[in-house]
Amino acid sequence: MSATVVGHEGAPELTASGATVRLPRFDDGGRVVGTEVRELNAPGPWVAPSAPIRSRVAFAAAHVVPHVGAENVPGAPAVVDWDATLAYRHQIWRYGLGVADAMDTAQRGMGLDWAATQELVRRSAAEAASVGGAIACGAGTDQLDPAAVEPGEQGLAAVVDAYREQVRVVQEAGAQVIVMASRALAKVARSADDYARVYDAVLAEADQPVVLHWLGTMFDPALAGYWGSESVDTATATFVDLIKAHQAKVDGVKVSLLDAGHEIGLRRTLAGLDGSPVRLYTGDDFNYPELIAGDEQGYSDALLGIFAAIYPAASTALQSFDAALDGDAAAATRGHAILASTEKLGRHIFCAPTYFYKTGVAYLSWLNGFQPGFQLVGGLHSGRSLAHLVQLARLADDCGMLLDPDLAAQRLQALLTVNGVDA
Repeated sequence: MSATVVGHEGAPELTASGATVRLPRFDDGGRVVGTEVRELNAPGPWVAPSAPIRSRVAFAAAHVVPHVGAENVPGAPAVVDWDATLAYRHQIWRYGLGVADAMDTAQRGMGLDWAATQELVRRSAAEAASVGGAIACGAGTDQLDPAAVEPGEQGLAAVVDAYREQVRVVQEAGAQVIVMASRALAKVARSADDYARVYDAVLAEADQPVVLHWLGTMFDPALAGYWGSESVDTATATFVDLIKAHQAKVDGVKVSLLDAGHEIGLRRTLAGLDGSPVRLYTGDDFNYPELIAGDEQGYSDALLGIFAAIYPAASTALQSFDAALDGDAAAATRGHAILASTEKLGRHIFCAPTYFYKTGVAYLSWLNGFQPGFQLVGGLHSGRSLAHLVQLARLADDCGMLLDPDLAAQRLQALLTVNGVDA
């Protein structure tokens, strides 16, 4: 197979690896309608940085790896393979990215219980300190059962207490706090003022600037009406007022609404605030190439689940943006092209229903040899179809993200066999 250019003009050229796999083609009903023999590409020209990345602040939101033989079934407490989970984070740090841990990618409220979350925060923060890696961890309220809290003063107080407990755990571990959106708060709040009261109390506990996380309903339907309104414009005004009121305690905001136009508008609003700067960490796993590349008025930093799947390419792209700072006129275009070459993969992993994107992140981790089995805590690995997974493998190959093609071919064949497909 000759070298091919993938994804975007100017993206890296890929060459054949020699590894082959026979893949099925599916119709819209999931029936096998044919097969293809595919020669997999060698990995892209990804390089770990020799110095800290300067052009953007970037975090990859990482998943957790379960013990393959444990009862990681829906509703059961998570049993985590700590060696594999932490080794994956070391890969991200080696490529110069920070780790955003205990976030929705780690299945907060979707399989990872509060007891396991606390251990994850402490272990990850200790590992980060051992290598000088950046670490930020989510503090939420998922130790509360939203069904057990009711609107009113008691419900709001319970939410504040839950947030405080989690903020303390993160701070005591030595990690930066990411204040996650709360299902319980979405249930008990009745106005924008209720959100302001809760966040006022939570931010008063912060010992260093935090990241505020606005997570859209495509990621978690239970967060409908967050910030006190179904209107995005009204919610945004409340969000900006909160930031203004606590600007010295807000390092940045992570916005996960999958709306590039909204993000750019908010980014420009934040850039125009007086006082300490507030970063916009894109959480848009669809439009991240253009948002990180930016425009003449600025760019977004990154706190992304897709970066956990494409961290070698993401790091290489950010190093190109670094080179642009040093006067390489073509480097910014190269960086954008690398990110753009992964966009189809990102859109596939995060397609609706979006909250099953963790399945794709874990699947690619398994194909690349970073976990022994294709599993997630809470049984969430069953969240995508075989047809979806086969297409994911094709798209990962198209952008050079199968890091060990021989192993990927073996594991793809095993997946097909165990699922009853004789390709």
